[in-house]
Amino acid sequence: MSRPAAKTAKIATPRVAYLVLGMHRSGTSAVTQLLALAGAQLPTNVMPGDEYNAKGYFEPWKIAIFNDERLRAAGSAWDDPFAYPYRPLDADQDRAWLDAAVALFDEEFPRATWPLMKDPRATVLMPMWREVLAGKGVEARCVIPVRHPLAVAGSLRRRDGFADEKSVLVWSAYMLAAEAYTRDLPRAFVGYDALLADWRGEVARIEAAHGASLPKIDAKAAREIDGFLTADLRHNAVSDGLAKLGWAGEIAADVFAWFEAKAAGAPAEMALLDRAAARLAERARDMGALISSTTRDLAAVRAELMDARARLEVAQAFELEAKASIARLEDGWRAAQSLLDGIDAELDAALAEEP
Repeated sequence: MSRPAAKTAKIATPRVAYLVLGMHRSGTSAVTQLLALAGAQLPTNVMPGDEYNAKGYFEPWKIAIFNDERLRAAGSAWDDPFAYPYRPLDADQDRAWLDAAVALFDEEFPRATWPLMKDPRATVLMPMWREVLAGKGVEARCVIPVRHPLAVAGSLRRRDGFADEKSVLVWSAYMLAAEAYTRDLPRAFVGYDALLADWRGEVARIEAAHGASLPKIDAKAAREIDGFLTADLRHNAVSDGLAKLGWAGEIAADVFAWFEAKAAGAPAEMALLDRAAARLAERARDMGALISSTTRDLAAVRAELMDARARLEVAQAFELEAKASIARLEDGWRAAQSLLDGIDAELDAALAEEP
């Protein structure tokens, strides 16, 4: 008797996460959309565009809120110049936050083979998110957009009213974190202006740095990327004026010099980042307790205001729906009353005709 053919075991496709890291307003949205069109998979709940980014942020808004809460738990906030280095909590708290992060990742990327996560806050929280990915057996490939810190500062001045000195310091902290927490991972540095000028060249550099092709770059994807990466994404063009910002500008200048070289494929001196990190740490010792707590408290107030605004919008929507329902009921009542009046009139007429 012949034996039945053995079934071939199905080999699971390994999961690979694409992480877009770096500072807010640095081109992370443009890079994320490029990766999404190239086959990486966006989260379930994506933040919509607004007046400051009409084409969309592509951020997982639930993860963004979670990251904000985790930063506040450690006495920090997304706009804290001293959010780097990472601030661990006690063991029990860290375990609870990690478990919540795992559950949130599963909710946002339930079946994604190529999950694509872009939330700038994750940059300064990378030790936690790397633990999430490692625990799930998900590999990571990083893409770090590089944009001049003064261009970022111009955008934040317009959107949030930040002073340029604050913005370039926050930018420096995020970029230092992006570099320090990804040294042992496949990573690509992408110049924002270079991306807008020649995205195909930058994609080639990303694939070379990762040692792997993007999931799906085909003719259709290329046409869509051409339509997305347009000149109107280039805002806040600057010339180098960091020296005018004092010690904050000096720190940012060292960080930018390193990242600019890496994005251009040129040698970069680690001494630049070491010096910047040391100076940032020195300032954190001098004023970090005051500034971090202030940014945390302001972030908490902003969160409360956003929650109150959301509740108000829900209440207003409920009021409008209630009014519409009442109007429909009144229309129905008037129609029913008219019908009854007609029936009464017909009955009266019939009774009047009886002998």
